[in-house]
Amino acid sequence: MTDKIKFTLMKFAKTCFSLSAPLLLMYPSRAQIKPAETLTVFIDAKYTAQKIYNIGASGCWFSEGIGKNWPVDKREKMAELLFSKQHGADGMPKGIGLSAWRFNIGGGTAEQGDSSGIKDFRKRVESFLAPDGTYDWNKQAGYQWFLRRAKEYGVENLIAFSNSPPVQFTQNGRGFKTVKDYKANLKPEKYEAYADFLTEVIKHFDNEGLHFDYISPVNEPQWDWSNKPGQASQEGSPWSNAEIYKVITALDASLEKKKLNSRILTTEAGMLTYLYGGKSIASNQVQQFYTDSSKYSFNKLKHVPRFIAGHSYFTDNGDSSIVAVRRNVADTLAKYDVEYWQSEYSMLGDGFREGTKAKRSQMDCALFLAKIINQDLTIGNAAAWQLWNAWEPGSPEWDTRYYLIALAPNALYTDGGFTVTKNLWAMGNYRLFVRPGMTRLKTTRDDGLSPVKVAQDIMISAFTGGKDKLIMVAVNYTDMVRTVKPVLKNFKAVKKYRTYTTTAAANDNLKPSAEHKLVGGISLLPRSVTTIILN
Repeated sequence: MTDKIKFTLMKFAKTCFSLSAPLLLMYPSRAQIKPAETLTVFIDAKYTAQKIYNIGASGCWFSEGIGKNWPVDKREKMAELLFSKQHGADGMPKGIGLSAWRFNIGGGTAEQGDSSGIKDFRKRVESFLAPDGTYDWNKQAGYQWFLRRAKEYGVENLIAFSNSPPVQFTQNGRGFKTVKDYKANLKPEKYEAYADFLTEVIKHFDNEGLHFDYISPVNEPQWDWSNKPGQASQEGSPWSNAEIYKVITALDASLEKKKLNSRILTTEAGMLTYLYGGKSIASNQVQQFYTDSSKYSFNKLKHVPRFIAGHSYFTDNGDSSIVAVRRNVADTLAKYDVEYWQSEYSMLGDGFREGTKAKRSQMDCALFLAKIINQDLTIGNAAAWQLWNAWEPGSPEWDTRYYLIALAPNALYTDGGFTVTKNLWAMGNYRLFVRPGMTRLKTTRDDGLSPVKVAQDIMISAFTGGKDKLIMVAVNYTDMVRTVKPVLKNFKAVKKYRTYTTTAAANDNLKPSAEHKLVGGISLLPRSVTTIILN
C-alpha cells in the first residue's frame, strides 16, 4: 500500500466515518474494497443552467399485446414500476415515476397483416382512421391501457408521436418506403389530410381527459426507411427539411383551426449531429428551422415552441465523441437561443461495450445509461430526456441495452413473464427525484479532470427545486468506494441528506439510506448510481 493510499484511507476514516459508517454497515461484505478518494464539488444556487421539462420513456410496439392481452396483475405491476412515485413501508420506491410517456399513433400496418411487409407482427401498429374515412377509437387498445394508467399515476407530460402517416395517405400504400430516395412517403396532396388526422386524434383524447402536451409528426427523418416487402422492421418515413416545414406548417394550422393547445415536438433527428451539421437534405436543422432568414423558419408558428428534439443514438462511441457532440449541440443551440430535448435513446450501437467484445452485465449497461443521461444533461444541456422503449423481449442478465424491463412473451404474445433490469433503477436515480420545473445547477470540482476523463470517474449533476432544495445524482464509474464533499453557496439551510443507491447487488435498487447530517463527505459505493437528497 502506497503512502498516498494510506493517507487517503486515514483521511476517509477520520473525517467521513460518521457519514459513511451507516452505509458501510448496510454492505458489510464491501467494507474491505479499495479505500475512498474524496472529490470536492462546488455548487452555487445562483449558478443555474437549463430548466428540466421531463424525463420519460416510450411504450411502443410491445405495449399493445401487454395492455390488451396479458393478465391484469402483470400489467398493473409493470405500470407501477414505470409510473409510481410512491415508496413502500421500508422506504423502497415502488417505481421510478416517469414524468413523460410517449404514445405511438399507428399508421395502419396491423390491419394489413402480413401484406404490410413488416416481418414482426408485434411491430405493426393499428390506425384509428379507416380507409373509408371513419374513426375507430377502440383501436390500439393495449397502447391506450398504458396511456390511461400513465395519466392516473400523474405522469406530467403525454407525448404522441407518429412514425408513418396512415397507409392510405402514403405513396406506396405501406408504412415504410420501398424506394431509397430519402423523400417522404406521404403523397404530396395529403399533407393537410395527415395533419387533420393527427389533430383529430389529439381532439378525441382531449375529450377523454387524456391531453397530449406534445404531438410529433416526424421521426428520424434522416434515415431512408426503405426495405423490400416482407423484410421491413417497423413503420417509418424519411423527410427532407422542406417536407418537414410543409407538414409542421399544416399541423400548426390544423391545431389552430380546432383551437387545440397541444404543442409540436420536432424534428426528432436520428442523430444529434444532424441538429447542427451534415450535408443531407435533412441536416443543419437548428439553423434551417430557427432563424428568421431561413425559408423554413418555424419562428412565426404558434404551436412550435423554441426547442428541438434529437436522438442520442450512435453518438455514444467513446468518451471523446460523447463530449464533443454534446458540446456542439449546446454551443449551436445557445447561439440560436433554442432548447434541446433528447427524445429517444437506447444502446443501439456498440458504444456501451466501451472497447470490449465481452457481454455486458446489467449493471454495466445501467452505468452506461446513467453516463449518457448525465452527459446529455450536463454537457448537451438537455431540457428533457426520454428513453426509447420501456420494454422489449430480451435477456434480463446480459446486454440489456434496449429496455428497462426484459420481456419473455409466449409465441402469440397473449401472456409472458418480465424481469426488471438495473436500467430501470439507474434511470430512476434521475427520474424519481428530478421533477418537471426543477433547474439544473452548474457544478465545478477540485480534481482538475477534463470532461473526457470525468466520464470514467465520478459524474455529477445537480438540480434545485427552490427553497434550499438540492438534489445531486452521482455516477461512480470507478471500482473504488469514493467520497463526494459538496461545498454549497447561496443555500441557507441545507443541513441533512439521504441517499438512494443502485448497484449490482440484488437489493440495491434505489436503496434508501438513513438521514444524515451534512458534515464532511458522502460515501459512494463502487460502480454505483447514487441520488443525494439534501433537505
